[in-house]
Amino acid sequence: MKVLLLGLLGLAALPAGAQGTRAELDCTPTRTEHVYDCVIRLARGGAALTGVELSIGADMPSMPMAHNIKPVKAKPGKKPGDYEARLDLEMAGEWAVKLRLSGPVRDQLVLHYEFDDKGARPAVRRSGTSPRR
Repeated sequence: MKVLLLGLLGLAALPAGAQGTRAELDCTPTRTEHVYDCVIRLARGGAALTGVELSIGADMPSMPMAHNIKPVKAKPGKKPGDYEARLDLEMAGEWAVKLRLSGPVRDQLVLHYEFDDKGARPAVRRSGTSPRR
């Protein structure tokens, strides 16, 4: 019981989000309309997150169930913490990009990004703030 309590007290001393997984997308359009080559940068606890298996899918929040992209597996990128995947979307607009991590770290993240002919950027919420990543 004492060990468990001490362990819980130790966790409480950690800064909020210190061990949370963070993700960022960098997507560039290909020559095919609505197809993007993406680099997904993953970090956890301030360090690049390597050695995970990552699948990436997407759906369009403005049209639930109508536009849902089947997840694809990302492969390790050129830098530690980078993963690469090709997203074949059905149209431009805001997409909820779903990242599912497995292996030594299991996590799921949803990033809202706006896709167009220039690439992708974080979507801005109606309140004027960017969504939490």
